[in-house]
Order: sequence, then structure tokens, then C-alpha cells
Amino acid sequence: MSRVCELTGKRVISGNHVSHSNHRTRRRFLPNLQLKKFYIEEEDAWITLRVSAHAIRMVTKKGIMPMLKEAYEKGYLKK
Repeated sequence: MSRVCELTGKRVISGNHVSHSNHRTRRRFLPNLQLKKFYIEEEDAWITLRVSAHAIRMVTKKGIMPMLKEAYEKGYLKK
């Protein structure tokens, strides 16, 4: 399973470890993904999504339905 947020599309990015001597080696920055259940009132159902901590905050702010609609439009989720 890939490390991608299903609502925001956040994924692994790469960068450098920088030591005290400024020596650089490649590393990966992983998104903070969580398995989370959301309740959809319109369908009276629970769905489980793999989402980032940022996406959980956005769902709290906007609501799950606008976030799902946005994810479908951008292609992060498939119906």
C-alpha cells in the first residue's frame, strides 16, 4: 500500500539529511498517515480512510462531504 493521503494527496517526498559537518545524504520525508473512520450522515454509513494529520484537521474544519467531493474532483479517491 502506498503512503498517500486519500483526501489531500500528500505523499512521500525526498530531501537531504544534513550533518553537523554539512555532509548531505538523501532521505525520505513520510507523511503522518492515520487510519481514521468518518461518519457520513447523508448515507448513514461509516467509511475508513488513510489520511494525514493535516487532512483530519481539515475535515474538522470543513466537514467530510466537502473534503470527499474535492478528493474525487482531484482524483485522489475513486468511486
